Amino acid sequence: MSLGDEHGHGDPARSGTDAYGGGQTRTRLPDPYGGARRGARSSSRGLVAVVAVVVLLIAAIAFANRGGGGSSAADSPGKAGGAKAAATAPTGKQPVTTRTAGLPSGFAHDQQGAQSAAANYSVALGSAEMFTTETRHRIVNTVYAPDVAARRQADLDEAYTNAKFLSSIGLGKNGAAPAGQTFVSRVVPVGTKITSLSGDRASVEVWYTSLFGLSGQASTNPVSESWYTTTYQLTWVDNDWKITDFQQKDGPVPVGRDQRASTADDMTKAVEEYGGFTYAR
Repeated sequence: MSLGDEHGHGDPARSGTDAYGGGQTRTRLPDPYGGARRGARSSSRGLVAVVAVVVLLIAAIAFANRGGGGSSAADSPGKAGGAKAAATAPTGKQPVTTRTAGLPSGFAHDQQGAQSAAANYSVALGSAEMFTTETRHRIVNTVYAPDVAARRQADLDEAYTNAKFLSSIGLGKNGAAPAGQTFVSRVVPVGTKITSLSGDRASVEVWYTSLFGLSGQASTNPVSESWYTTTYQLTWVDNDWKITDFQQKDGPVPVGRDQRASTADDMTKAVEEYGGFTYAR
């Protein structure tokens, strides 16, 4: 999930942020709400929206190799046939019934399976479980191709345990939320689109909204939403789709309605009572 300047949307004059304090990568921070948003937001909410970019892209610092393995434009259903988005609908195919390390697995070797894998993997990679060493290792080893996971696990550990980074989002050095607060990091896919499929390689776009922040009375980083589209490069390995690389961009972002923000207690209750989805398409 690259943190390089290719994600530098917005005014290039805005200051860059070294996400991990190591100097190896810098991110140009976009205006998280844009000109179409309603009145001014507090600086803490703006910070949380920006931090969400870092959190949802953090895995990409591990990827040194870019762009390989995609099929040609002629193989792209969206370009070649001008296909429209296909809504989720009954297909006669059974959803996956198997799990690997607690995550859905065994996706079909077709367009639907690739889209489903990408949607589910985005949920796992954007979850709060990525901030705990044991569950992060489980997720990484499950959703990435084996050679990618093996090469990059140490890089991910370094990123997710960086004290400066964790402090900036209000977490302790072990990734734990302060007493009386609940850490929220959740991805909700809105739609998927397959952009290429050729043999054992696929490229899938996932459009989603992200909830990120700390809920609780004393929180200075309240839960806020952001919108992104991530393009996943997938390969067919060991009878399943696995991630080899991905890139993220902002939006499409809907215009916010003038709804009153929920109280910290209501947000905490919702997060605790509503489980996230584990299967899509």
